[in-house]
Order: sequence, then structure tokens, then C-alpha cells
Amino acid sequence: MIIVAGTIRVAPEKMEALRPHAEAVIARTREEQGCVIYSFADDLVEPGLIRIFELWRSRDELYAHSRAPHMSEWRAALAEIGVSARDLKHYETGEGTPI
Repeated sequence: MIIVAGTIRVAPEKMEALRPHAEAVIARTREEQGCVIYSFADDLVEPGLIRIFELWRSRDELYAHSRAPHMSEWRAALAEIGVSARDLKHYETGEGTPI
């Protein structure tokens, strides 16, 4: 399994402009082969900070995701709206253990 976790930052006043683009990329990504979890969350303390969490079955499926047409659309929307910071990392992990 591959975990992608991190953040992106946009100006707080741009959050509403970002929302429809985020909803579209989330919906389309969740339909992709290998996608287990794909979620964005507004940070409750820091306005404009979006926390991202993804879980993929394999590295190949994650790489295919990065080349998907809707990801190009997402990147274009981020460029138009303006991202002031991006910090995403991927991690290889096992299947996990329930707690």
C-alpha cells in the first residue's frame, strides 16, 4: 500500500473558488483503479490549509493517477487560483492493523 499525505495552501479567500475543482478531482480520482482513499480536509485552525490523505494499492496505480487527464485539469485550477505552498510525500506501508 502507498500512503500520500501532506498539505497545500491557498489564500483563505480563494477557498470557495477552489472547492468545485477539488470536488471534481476527488470524485474522478475515487473511481480510479487502485484508489482506496482520496480525501481533502480544511484545517480547523489554519485558514487556507488543506490536508490531503490518499491510500493506493500500488505505486504503479499512484503513478497512473498522476498522469490521468483530470489531474492536468486539477493542476491548471491550482495554478489559476494560486497555491502558496505544497508539501506532499508518499510512503510505502503494509496493509495496516486495526486498533
